[in-house]
Amino acid sequence: MNHRAIRAIYLFEMARTWRTLLQSIVSPVVSTSLYFVVFGAAIGSRITEVEGVSYGTFIVPGLIMLSVLTQSIANASFGIYFPKFSGTIYEILSAPISYFEIVLGYVGAAATKSIILGLIILATAGLFVPLHIQHPVWMLAFLVLTAVTFSLFGFIIGIWADGFEKLQMIPMLVVTPLTFLGGSFYSIDMLPPTWRTVALLNPVVYLISGFRWSFYEIADVSVSISIGMTLAFLVICLIVIWWIFRTGYRLKN
Repeated sequence: MNHRAIRAIYLFEMARTWRTLLQSIVSPVVSTSLYFVVFGAAIGSRITEVEGVSYGTFIVPGLIMLSVLTQSIANASFGIYFPKFSGTIYEILSAPISYFEIVLGYVGAAATKSIILGLIILATAGLFVPLHIQHPVWMLAFLVLTAVTFSLFGFIIGIWADGFEKLQMIPMLVVTPLTFLGGSFYSIDMLPPTWRTVALLNPVVYLISGFRWSFYEIADVSVSISIGMTLAFLVICLIVIWWIFRTGYRLKN
């Protein structure tokens, strides 16, 4: 394995984050803090508890997952799209580095950024509400698994997109609405039976439910199902990326 090539790609992507620290880290943290203030004050005064947990505390895992999902996709998609846009992708493809190593460098950097951001938001949440993580190992496992999975998904979007508009289309029109409707700010058990069934078709529900269980041991669906759904999406993303490099889809023309 070409560790130097992986390290070069990884460090280049991480350096871009530090150069744009305000946009990459500060802005998402401030936005999430505003969610705590607005939802905690407006809705928290009306909904005091959800399944025995105060509302402000209950929404913490959902807000962290919201940021991790969106930032994983954004970081990975822009990371691979920019070389396509500038034409340097051909230098990477012709270099003595395998496709696996290319994906490892870009996806590893994107996932690292998202994990750091998630931990910062978790620390920030502790300033607003009391937190107690029942299963810290599982919390980190869900955080890492989600960041890696959606970084792979963002990598696919970055290759598929042939313009900045398409780069933003799926995250804005698909992923963000699914996250808001995936139980970030409520338990799907609060929904009528029909809408609860519809909500279970949303894959983000399983991510948020499993992540919330690691905090408070409460979940909308079984933890094993949450892990299984996330791993299944991870495998699908890996298969799609394998096919992209095998066929050269939007890489070699």
